[in-house]
Amino acid sequence: MRFRQVEDFVAVVESGSMRAAARRPGMSQPAITKSIRGLEEELHARLVQRSPHGVVPTPAGRAFLARARTVQTELRKAEEEVSELGGTSTGSITFGVVPAAVPILPEAVVRLRQQFRRARLRILEGYTHTLLPLVRDESLDFAIGVRAVVKVDPAFDFRPLFRFEYAVVARRGHPSRNVRALANLVDSEWISLTPQESPGGPLERAFSSAGLAAPQQVVRCDSHNIAVALLAKTDMVCIMSRSMLAQSPAREVLQPIPVGDVMPSYTVGMFTRRDSPLTPLAAAMAKAATAAARQLQRPA
Repeated sequence: MRFRQVEDFVAVVESGSMRAAARRPGMSQPAITKSIRGLEEELHARLVQRSPHGVVPTPAGRAFLARARTVQTELRKAEEEVSELGGTSTGSITFGVVPAAVPILPEAVVRLRQQFRRARLRILEGYTHTLLPLVRDESLDFAIGVRAVVKVDPAFDFRPLFRFEYAVVARRGHPSRNVRALANLVDSEWISLTPQESPGGPLERAFSSAGLAAPQQVVRCDSHNIAVALLAKTDMVCIMSRSMLAQSPAREVLQPIPVGDVMPSYTVGMFTRRDSPLTPLAAAMAKAATAAARQLQRPA
């Protein structure tokens, strides 16, 4: 098996056709077809098939695709690491962050740029349940996410960075802005930033701690920006991290509701693959993020 065959296979699956994959420099459709057929013969399995939507992987192809992408990523990391040691590479890092960790990014990026001015960065914002699969398949070098109450998946190492607390928030001038207890907000329409498939999120935990049933009128939202926009223009309420409430535009349009009930808190930290070390550049970014998190936690 040659690495070029692995590259050709990934290109065919990602583009959806032999013709599209052959548009790469120095390639032709017959060469791509021959490469895929040779790979299938060597593996004794059919990897791709035609469908109304183009060329798609078979079940065996999907299993091979996950490994093929890992091979590509590991080789890229090896090439960059060797180049970095020789002082000839600009290098690249791709990592993910949850909204609660966004406040540490400016300081972290500045710290990295002081050491690696030519480094290429790609930052993906999302929630932990969407970021971890990308760390697992090495689409991301690491993710800064929220540790759930349950035990961390053994496939990952987790390094705590900081803890953050939640607050009940609503638009400025909200009719319930002076409410002092969650019990008085049970009938409100809520926004939850926790996906449906992840029970026991901050909204449910806050109401449970107060001895209350979770509210029934809940809009679930996977986007912090959309949640802020909805809150700013409606009478909906939400449980949001205080660190995000302090950031623009939330701080300009939202305000905390001073309920006396205990609000949940969570640990934000860095998830990395246990079986794959970070490149020197990714390790430098992780170190910069750790330093920025300490700065965030330092008393003013």
